[in-house]
Amino acid sequence: MRLLFLGDMVGKTGRTAVWNRLPGLVSDLKLDFVIVNGENAAGGFGITEDIFLETINAGADVVTTGNHVWDQKEAVSFCERHDQFLRPANYPAGTPGRGSNLYFARNGARVLVANVMGRVFMHPELDDPFKAAEAILAACPLKEQADAIVFDFHAEATSEKQCFGHFVDGRASFVVGTHTHVPTADAQILNGGTAYMSDAGMCGDYDSSLGMEKEEPLNRFISKMPKGRFEAASGPATICGVGVEISDRTGLAEKIAPLRMGPRLAEAIPEFWR
Repeated sequence: MRLLFLGDMVGKTGRTAVWNRLPGLVSDLKLDFVIVNGENAAGGFGITEDIFLETINAGADVVTTGNHVWDQKEAVSFCERHDQFLRPANYPAGTPGRGSNLYFARNGARVLVANVMGRVFMHPELDDPFKAAEAILAACPLKEQADAIVFDFHAEATSEKQCFGHFVDGRASFVVGTHTHVPTADAQILNGGTAYMSDAGMCGDYDSSLGMEKEEPLNRFISKMPKGRFEAASGPATICGVGVEISDRTGLAEKIAPLRMGPRLAEAIPEFWR
């Protein structure tokens, strides 16, 4: 199975780039399943229902989120209407929406996708992500109820992300980090067969500070005083993500490589998909 994960869409330029490029990627790369993180899609803060639906229409099978999931208040209501929309699974019991769900890929495979948020340097501090993952895996084990299992681990600390990857190694197909908006160079297959990358990067303008116009963040570092609001950068976007090939027999990863398309970073398409 060929699976593509795209990192956090940031603002109009990021989401538009994904909408424009994703249909061609699905067709040209013969993708079976696509996951996109959308938590920064609405001006850099949250996601609206219209943006969510447009992302699904472009070819995403699931949209994941993170700590900005509720920044657009309408998400509290529309999350209940769409099973392809995920918020972090380790929110307290009773939180609207769902944190994991089972989907069918284009090749008929059953894909469990879970969105979990770390706790180190993160706000709000949610329930234990490791316990949440254990419960998810116990309820839908790999090669029993699911043919592939993917975790979007939305976290700040690389150490927490790496430990989470080792925690589910051999029990999940793929763990990918989001939140820090910078693609890491550690795409690998762990000892137990789980594909891992600390951060997929963002889909947005890299002539920026994490997708935001750089002047205000720079001012706050220098002066410690705000002069204005953070605004999503509006220059040409680079799409960043990661591709994984998953064995139909074992549900574990066989290949992993980053994907980058755009004007700022060195372009890359997984060689095994060319």
